[in-house]
Amino acid sequence: MSHWIGTTSPSDAGMNDFKECLKNLRDGQSEDALQHARRALGIAPKNPFYLSYTGLLAALAEKRFGDAESLCREALGMKHNHAQLYLNLAEVYYQAGRTTDAISTLEKGLISAGRDFRIRRALEKIGVRRMPVLTFLHRSHPVNRTLGKWRQRLTGPPKAA
Repeated sequence: MSHWIGTTSPSDAGMNDFKECLKNLRDGQSEDALQHARRALGIAPKNPFYLSYTGLLAALAEKRFGDAESLCREALGMKHNHAQLYLNLAEVYYQAGRTTDAISTLEKGLISAGRDFRIRRALEKIGVRRMPVLTFLHRSHPVNRTLGKWRQRLTGPPKAA
């Protein structure tokens, strides 16, 4: 039970704003989401998630890619093993037209945060795929799938062009 009678604690206020931020972002209202993210960040300026989402939303809503990158990088410096922070920075790069940097960030995220399915899905969305091992067979052919898995284990994930 909170000792704050008739009011919310500062951490609750930041969390409430952050929840509204995520809701607005999910609904495609990036400007409203950014306002909530900034309020949450004002309450807890060292929260890596508030920093990262404020950066992401600065890129989406205001096209302020330099500021967005700085905020997202600062967040990753605080918590380097959380997939969402890599995803946010990669999205900033992607929105700025820096696909190579987005891919590189996601690949680092696979290493630091583990093989998170969201990171793999983001890489697929960007379209980083190698040619099938046997080009005369479709990529979904069982032989290509097996050889592709072996190639992946031997050489690692595909690199950006």
